[in-house]
Amino acid sequence: MLCSGVLSGQDSKPAPSTAKAAVKSSAKADKGSLFAAQHFQQAAISPDGQRVAWVEVRTDAAGSPTGKQDIYIGASSGTGEPLRLTAGAPTGHSDEGGVAWSADSKGIAFLSDAAKSGQLQLYVSGLNGSPAKKLTTMKGFLEGAKWAPDGKSIAVLFTENATREAGPLVAETPETGEIKDSFFEQRLAIVDRASGKLRQVTPTDTYIYDFDWAPDSKTILLTAAKGNGDNNWWIAELYSLDMAAEHMESIYKPKLQISRPVVSPDGKNVAFVEGLMSDEDSVGGDVFLLPLSGGTPRNLTPDRKASASSLTWTSGGKLSVAEDVEGESSISQIDPASGQTTVLYHAPELLTLGYWATSISLSADGTTAAFIRSSFSAPPEIWAGPFGSWKRLTRKNAGVKAPWGEAKSLHWKSDGFDVQGWLIYPANFDPAKKYPMVVSVHGGPSLGVQSNWPSAFEYQMALPAHGYFLLLPNPRGSYGQGEAFTRANVRDFGYGDWRDIMAGVDEALRGAPVDPQRLGLTGWSYGGYMTMWGVTQTDRFKAAMAGAGIANWSSYYGENKIDQWMIPFFGKSVYDDPEVYARSAPLTFIKNVKTPTLIIVGDSDGECPTPQSYEFWHALKTLGVKTELVVYQHEGHMFAKPDHLRDVADRTVAWFDEYLK
Repeated sequence: MLCSGVLSGQDSKPAPSTAKAAVKSSAKADKGSLFAAQHFQQAAISPDGQRVAWVEVRTDAAGSPTGKQDIYIGASSGTGEPLRLTAGAPTGHSDEGGVAWSADSKGIAFLSDAAKSGQLQLYVSGLNGSPAKKLTTMKGFLEGAKWAPDGKSIAVLFTENATREAGPLVAETPETGEIKDSFFEQRLAIVDRASGKLRQVTPTDTYIYDFDWAPDSKTILLTAAKGNGDNNWWIAELYSLDMAAEHMESIYKPKLQISRPVVSPDGKNVAFVEGLMSDEDSVGGDVFLLPLSGGTPRNLTPDRKASASSLTWTSGGKLSVAEDVEGESSISQIDPASGQTTVLYHAPELLTLGYWATSISLSADGTTAAFIRSSFSAPPEIWAGPFGSWKRLTRKNAGVKAPWGEAKSLHWKSDGFDVQGWLIYPANFDPAKKYPMVVSVHGGPSLGVQSNWPSAFEYQMALPAHGYFLLLPNPRGSYGQGEAFTRANVRDFGYGDWRDIMAGVDEALRGAPVDPQRLGLTGWSYGGYMTMWGVTQTDRFKAAMAGAGIANWSSYYGENKIDQWMIPFFGKSVYDDPEVYARSAPLTFIKNVKTPTLIIVGDSDGECPTPQSYEFWHALKTLGVKTELVVYQHEGHMFAKPDHLRDVADRTVAWFDEYLK
């Protein structure tokens, strides 16, 4: 059904509006910028540092992701041709990924749906030319395979009879009838390497998020919470699991969120990241060390102006830390005994294993690494080798060029804070001309914009190809400058962070030929909220697009599927302190809005539910402000369908073209 500017998602044609003509008259949003590049999901180096396995996202003839993946293995030295690892036919179309090396580097485990399309099973390969061996026959969702150090078993996260992938970012399953707080628990399963026998070793009422083996192969350290897994990551605790007794014991209840536990090679300590985090997959904070014998964890990075996102122990007992430092990737090494930190690498690019922030795969001795490497100017490729001597293993994107201009890291002052962001120049930039500029606020709020090649989801990167400056600020609440900066927006949404953003706008105006009368505002998730908030606070922006935003924190508290995240940020529930929620709600100031605003959301979004977008659209429509609401069928918080991703980019460019050009 198509009515009142609302797109149900069943029809991909633009809704009747003035923007329709703009879509037709302007060139379509540059598909090349978002769809031309080959993307990768994982890179894993063998413990001996000799080989690298990686996962490529398969695309169709039009360059759109198909939802399937392929595994390749090559020498870390870059010599020879990589070979495809598959459980199916060499030319088949199985979906495969989730690779994990055995400690002796002689075997590799991976997930494949070769036996039945859509149902992943666990396979192992000895890499000796013989067919991969299928170990499991399970019904449900699998991920996160890790070999036991002794090589006799493989642990995997298993959600039995799951109706969808794990996590709150994917499309929610429609609920009808009597509504209950029902959920599927992601449990830890142990698969015997020889027989394939599987046993689930964690309680039926507990959701497992991260885990790591102790070196004795008898104990596993994990983060877990009882109840709804999508909602309770924010209250997860660190547990020790005795494999023989199948007994879990909590050894640490964190003050904030906890993630990425890794056990030291001597089995005496576990390191982890703890900090203020707003999304399960978006990790940042300080590095802590906890003795397995008990005690109080020690902060190894107090007051460090960085956000740790991933940890790896080396065989020598040093801790490798991947960090976001003011929008750049940094790799450091910490000596837990002395506390000394050494920076091994730092650059304005993103090194990742497929996470939302910096992460690398290390050999056992810590001297050789593998990762997916990209920046605003270089599309992703797989790189590997010793530090300082990395080599490119793939050339999938050799012919792909950035359809935007130069990316500059900006720095400015705001309320005593040092704030950083990125200014993307328009394609074919002419310094003699004045250009419109769109400000794009990232999600989170605990996230940080780093220099990386965009995915198809990053619709805003289509704008510079169409003659816009694009400002990507990292205001307080972001990663990249330490925990004090990340926590600076607690109980202050829309105030200090908004001042940081507006100070960034003024900084861009001082240094670039931007027309101050042609400013736009956009963002998704927390950025969608900041867009809704921003148009209630100023008339400086002549057009806005709010993606999956939040209009009313009071109603949002009772609508979303992940309300546990709100307590650390607001201090109390909405029922205990309604004023702090109302203070930061765009609906509280809705009569100030004059800015034409496009609103986009998925109909199955559990993080920022559709009614939030409807509330904002309804208010603007009632008040006579130009607006449009587009709802996409069976899309969650992160859109997945290529046609919808293209349509979001097209609509966004057309909307800003109409009001800023």
